[in-house]
Amino acid sequence: MSLMKSWVTSANSPDTDFPLNNLPYGVFSRAGEEARCGVAIGDYIVDMAALEAAGLVTLGDEPVFDLPFWNDVMELGREAWAALRARLMQLLTEGAEEQALVQPHLIPMADAQLHMPLVVSEYTDFYAGRHHATNVGTMFRGAENALPPNWLHIPIGYNGRASTVVVSGTDIHRPMGQLKAPDADLPVFGPCKRLDIELEMGAIVGTSTQMGQRISVAEADAMIFGYVLLNDWSARDIQAWEYQPLGPFQAKAFATSISPWIVTPAALAPFRTSTPEREKELLPYLREPAPMLFDIDLSIDMQPAGGAPETIARTNYNEMYYSAAQQLAHHASSGCAMNAGDLLGSGTISGAEKHQRGSLLELSWGGKEPLTLQDGQSRSFIEDGDTLTLRGHAQGDGYRVGFGACTGTILPAIETE
Repeated sequence: MSLMKSWVTSANSPDTDFPLNNLPYGVFSRAGEEARCGVAIGDYIVDMAALEAAGLVTLGDEPVFDLPFWNDVMELGREAWAALRARLMQLLTEGAEEQALVQPHLIPMADAQLHMPLVVSEYTDFYAGRHHATNVGTMFRGAENALPPNWLHIPIGYNGRASTVVVSGTDIHRPMGQLKAPDADLPVFGPCKRLDIELEMGAIVGTSTQMGQRISVAEADAMIFGYVLLNDWSARDIQAWEYQPLGPFQAKAFATSISPWIVTPAALAPFRTSTPEREKELLPYLREPAPMLFDIDLSIDMQPAGGAPETIARTNYNEMYYSAAQQLAHHASSGCAMNAGDLLGSGTISGAEKHQRGSLLELSWGGKEPLTLQDGQSRSFIEDGDTLTLRGHAQGDGYRVGFGACTGTILPAIETE
């Protein structure tokens, strides 16, 4: 597919994340105004509440765009999602008859503040990247026991905290927790010393299932409303002490950052690709009937306080062993009810090469091989004042479908007596 031309000229640049091909969903406000739904197009945001009030876009019987979240749109279902995209295409394409009616409702993106695009119902994080799982397992258990026996058969995951999922640009305080040095008899309580990121994609569930209802991989794929970049901040030293026998808890619960724009499966459809060849055949309920992954280039930038940003890793979403649709199908396979607004983290996305590793734990090999930045500073893990930014886009013919940035700056821990 080639670039689809819009009368919004900035949307026709090959460098914008937001061409007409994309049309991602977010929530924005300007000074003194209420937050409401918007759609990104070039350097602008389409004020969906204003279009709805003007009768230019209508979904259902009640207003759904004058709200600070997209959950009500999600619950209208796939037919409404398709109708909305078709109507936006009609209004924004080059030569659109209603251009003069829409143009007053374009908000310069530079004038807007972006907010969480949804109310996260529940959050589940997976461990579904083979290179990451192999690297971490090798560090902790040795190469011969790197992958647990179940890993090639099941997408491993754990239930996280929806309460601390935040939008890009939100500062993150260094977490506090129990830490135990290898040579210490007892743990101590204090600030995390091995703070890390995890480069992930997040899938947003758009429709619900009933308790006891199981779904196929194809049905799961049809339930996904869209995708965001996701940084699952991780306190590695807290995690090392607490994770036996039940897995991550406080080491992951303190913060998860997502990008502000929800990119739809329709926008990503030209970039679908297959998961890797299976070493072990999956059980029938996890087999994919069609390509379920996407070819999305991803990167991590690190910027020390007062310094310049530099890219420390590049990888691709196509490195995942399990797709979001497989993860969702497995999540519901026990009869677990899924809700509109549920967020599924892919797990850390790493490639086979060192520069493709999606966490500092891997990039510095547990701190044994620190990174040297351009200004001469070294990093094994994140220091206070560091800003980490995730970026991602799918590259088309003369256009890109991007997510915007997923950024967070680390502030010192909040220590109290």
